Amino acid sequence: MKKITLLSLVATALLFTACGEKTKEAATDAANAVTEAVKADTTSAVEATKQAAADAADAAQEKAVELAASAKAEADKMAAAATKKAEEIKAAAEAKAADAAAALKERAAATSAVSAAPVSPAAYAKCKGCHGADGKTKALGKSAVIAGQSKETLIASMHAYKAGSKNVAGMGMLMKGQVASMSDADIEAVADYLSQL
Repeated sequence: MKKITLLSLVATALLFTACGEKTKEAATDAANAVTEAVKADTTSAVEATKQAAADAADAAQEKAVELAASAKAEADKMAAAATKKAEEIKAAAEAKAADAAAALKERAAATSAVSAAPVSPAAYAKCKGCHGADGKTKALGKSAVIAGQSKETLIASMHAYKAGSKNVAGMGMLMKGQVASMSDADIEAVADYLSQL
C-alpha cells in the first residue's frame, strides 16, 4: 500500500510540473506502474487471504478430529460403565432368582412334609383322649407309647383287646370297650396311621 501511495504522489507531481509529451508519457508510465503495483498488492492480498482460509480450514479440521476422538473416548467410557452396571444388575437378579428358587424349594419341601404327614382316621378319635392326637402319650401313665409301633403289632394288640385276651397294666377291660365297635378296616386304618408316626 505504501508503494501505491508513493507512486500516486510521483505521478501527480509529474503531471503538475511538466506539461509536455514526455510528461504525459511519464504520467502514463507512472499510472501503469501504479496499476501494476496495485495488481501485485491485490494478488498478494488475495493469496494471503486464501492461505489464511486454508490454514483456518486445516485448524478446524484438526480440531474436529480431536473433538471426535475425545467424544469417542467418552462414549467408550460410558459404554464400559453401562456394561459393568448391566453385569452387576444381572448378577444381582440371578442371585435374587436363586434365593427365590431356594425359598420356593424350601416351601415346597415343607408343604410336602406337611402333606406327607399321615391323616388321623375317624376311628382314632376315641383313642386321642388317652393316647394323645399323635399317639405319643402313655395312656393313664401306664401303657407304652403306641406311635411308631409296627402295623402288625398294633393290629395284633387291638384284636387281642377286642377278644378280651390282652390285659396290660389292668387296661384290658377299658381297651375292650374302646375297640369293640371297631371293624377290621377301622383297626387296620388306625394301625396304619400310628405306625407312620
